[in-house]
Amino acid sequence: MAPPAVGPDEGRRRDVARARTPRRGQAAMGYVFSSGYTVLLILFGVLPTLYAIFLAFTDSGAFVGFDNFVKVFQDYRFWPAVQHVAIYVVIWLTLQTVFVVLLALVVHSLGQRWLSASTRFVYYIPGALAGASSVMLWLFLLDPSVSPVSFVLRAFGFETFVQTVSIENLPVIFTVIAFWTGAGGWIVIMYGALNNISPEVIEAARVDGANAVQTAWRIQLPLMRKWISYMGIMTLAAGTQLFVEPRVLSQASKGVVPADYSLNQLAYLYAFRQNDFSGSAAISLLLLVVALGLAAFFVFRGGLFERE
Repeated sequence: MAPPAVGPDEGRRRDVARARTPRRGQAAMGYVFSSGYTVLLILFGVLPTLYAIFLAFTDSGAFVGFDNFVKVFQDYRFWPAVQHVAIYVVIWLTLQTVFVVLLALVVHSLGQRWLSASTRFVYYIPGALAGASSVMLWLFLLDPSVSPVSFVLRAFGFETFVQTVSIENLPVIFTVIAFWTGAGGWIVIMYGALNNISPEVIEAARVDGANAVQTAWRIQLPLMRKWISYMGIMTLAAGTQLFVEPRVLSQASKGVVPADYSLNQLAYLYAFRQNDFSGSAAISLLLLVVALGLAAFFVFRGGLFERE
């Protein structure tokens, strides 16, 4: 017996069904791989945030409105800590954006493949050190009596470790430490973004007479906008959480660097020195709101979620 004839509409429906089956399998696998991150995000991100919101608006379980925020604002240590973090973030964000993009462009322009790979590897080495280990290394570098670059410190007039880590120098010192630790990874990321630019586009610019600077300014940088915005968001998130560096320097300098230098340090003092978890939660919530606002600015200005 001959098989029943299949009409054109029935054939199209079968083709659509076959096409949807692999897509459903891929979607299911995607949900499986992302479920681990989702669970961790809820446990260690969403739930602690909700608990911090509860603490920020209560005192001993009783609702107190904005009293905890008013108390924090009136603390004589709060606004100096805000100023310290703001100056540091502005310096770090500006210098990191400029130098990371510039170094990525330089590495990408290297003609020898082995030289480019070696340079990226060297840039990435400092990122292998944990934050505390990195700061411990910098304790020696910042001490003119033992530092291998003591001649540089003395050229700026620093003869002792206390002079080096004075309050007015800390934003620059923290910027140097953060750049040395994290810039290498971002250079690698920006290098990958440059590799995603079509070679035909670069070649067309060169045919039109554009030099290296014009190509970078008019072609490469606009096409790297999303990646630069992403780096800005992550830099802001890390910068507002300044804690390890000033805390280690505070202990090493025997109080020259204040224990309440940054907002995170102040929140730590509220929670574990003053036993005021509501005040600590209020500071943390303020940091979260500011970080989310600045992140939203970078997302919309940088077109982070726009489709090409």
